[in-house]
Amino acid sequence: QVQLVESGGGLVQTGGSLRLSCAASGSIFSINGMGWYRQAPGKQREMVAAITSGGSTNYADSVKGRFTISRDNAKNTVYLQMNNLKPEDTAVYYCNLVRYWVDWGQGTQVTVSS
Repeated sequence: QVQLVESGGGLVQTGGSLRLSCAASGSIFSINGMGWYRQAPGKQREMVAAITSGGSTNYADSVKGRFTISRDNAKNTVYLQMNNLKPEDTAVYYCNLVRYWVDWGQGTQVTVSS
């Protein structure tokens, strides 16, 4: 059973930066693509960034050029570096696999003030 624990969120001003971390338990981490997702109030959850087991990345247009996803397979951890944050980035951020979803963690709240 894979467990996901997100951390690193907080309150920042427009233009600020945050680095999110997602620690995953279980042996499937290193062989699976991982994604960062977010859900804003009243909106559906959306994927904002993904990284394959080999390190190839993909981003939603809304965050391209501002967010960077990376992973450390030795630590079973995936990161999301978020720069030049905007109020529309405010959401709860989650990580999960890409190919299929395991139980969602509690997420980490990111709030960007204008």
